[in-house]
Amino acid sequence: MPHDSTRESLRTNPDFVPVIKSVCVYCGSGFGDDPVFAENAAALGRDMAECGISLVYGGGNVGLMGTVAQAVLDHGGHVTGIIPDFLKSREKLLDDVQETIIVQDMHTRKRLMFEKADAFVAMPGGIGTLEELVEQMTWAQLGRHTKPILLLSTNGFWKPLLTLFAHMRDQGFIRPGLELHYLVAERVEDVLPMLETSARRTGVVANEDDIEKRF
Repeated sequence: MPHDSTRESLRTNPDFVPVIKSVCVYCGSGFGDDPVFAENAAALGRDMAECGISLVYGGGNVGLMGTVAQAVLDHGGHVTGIIPDFLKSREKLLDDVQETIIVQDMHTRKRLMFEKADAFVAMPGGIGTLEELVEQMTWAQLGRHTKPILLLSTNGFWKPLLTLFAHMRDQGFIRPGLELHYLVAERVEDVLPMLETSARRTGVVANEDDIEKRF
């Protein structure tokens, strides 16, 4: 299904049953230097709410993560925030979030974010965003899940990382059979349709026993 028709179905077709019900968004706890980063975060949050897709995120009210969560809430959507206890004072919680889960450590946070999401989007961010993204790519590479992973490359933000992936392939460290599977969008309006199209094509498998049977 073309992206435009998928986008329209997500928004307006009551008979359209999406595969993607929730999306985990990884993004910066800062805003970056270009206002377009925050604009896209707000637009993605609005799109998710209007399409009935829940947000799973890191739980704070700062930077891009706070922007996307507030936009989901402002447009009537559902948000699940997952935050380690030690970050509560640094990244204050949004008051209106419907579900907040406080965990002991980062490992538990990332595992719960994985379990509660049908897909993953990496917006611009720093080391933490990169680490979360690469971990999901690693799990997918090793066959632990088939959930779509998408990089929103606003203003070409992720191009250096994509160049590094190509270098790894050229040097023989990403070998045949261990290819990375990810999507890249340059426009925020393409994010949800691309995730839905991918999920319909490959399925969303999160159970390791099911994966073993399929692969």
